[in-house]
Amino acid sequence: MIENLRRERSKLGLTIAIAWLAGCAMATAQTPPAPPPAPPETPAGWSGSAGAGFSLNRGNTSTTNLNLTFEATDDPKTRSVWKFKGLYLHGDNNGQLSVDRLLLEGRNERTLTTRVYAFGQVQFLEDQFKDIDSLIAPSAGIGYKLIMAAMTTLSVDGGLGVKWEKNPGFDTRTSAVVTASDKLEHKLSTTASLTESFNALWKASDFADALYTFSAGAAAALTTRTQLKIELLDTYASRPPTPTVQSNDVALLTAFVYKFPK
Repeated sequence: MIENLRRERSKLGLTIAIAWLAGCAMATAQTPPAPPPAPPETPAGWSGSAGAGFSLNRGNTSTTNLNLTFEATDDPKTRSVWKFKGLYLHGDNNGQLSVDRLLLEGRNERTLTTRVYAFGQVQFLEDQFKDIDSLIAPSAGIGYKLIMAAMTTLSVDGGLGVKWEKNPGFDTRTSAVVTASDKLEHKLSTTASLTESFNALWKASDFADALYTFSAGAAAALTTRTQLKIELLDTYASRPPTPTVQSNDVALLTAFVYKFPK
């Protein structure tokens, strides 16, 4: 009888051990908990900024300067992105107009690979002191993103197009053109950044006839949607339409900028 009790106790112990091992195996085989949800992507839609700067001096000299800027981007989170920007400068010195310039640009970029994109754009320039009544230049080409870091981005592109230029006293002239540009942005922090851009427009039949535009700026946030921006703008025409027009114009702009989110 004692022997039977020992056998029953051994069977019970073996059963308990098997049940415990099976429970451990089932617990191990259970599906691990789902990872936390990924942060939401930036919503698609329009984003951009609008800025204005104004200076007034009265006394021994009388000067007034005004600058207006805007940038807008429509990113529907597809392969195609639309970008628009504009700049207007106006100034007078002792009642005499000293600067009057309007620059507009519309651009579409289409992603081909992670770094390569195709673009099509139309540029418009009116500059009284460059004797440019109107310059319209549509072009298309290929670009490459050289740097795609969290704090720094740099892209370059080049293309071909055509320009129609009207100067005072001359008929509208049509020329094939070659374009090149770069754009750099470096974030010093979450509230301050540096920017640089360069744009070249060469006459295809004579590269000595060109229009260059360079800008460099710094911006610092005042609030989540406003910032103070300082920008140096240099416009150089290698062959002005008349000998009385200077090739180079430099402007230093200070503006209060409002950023509109998506």
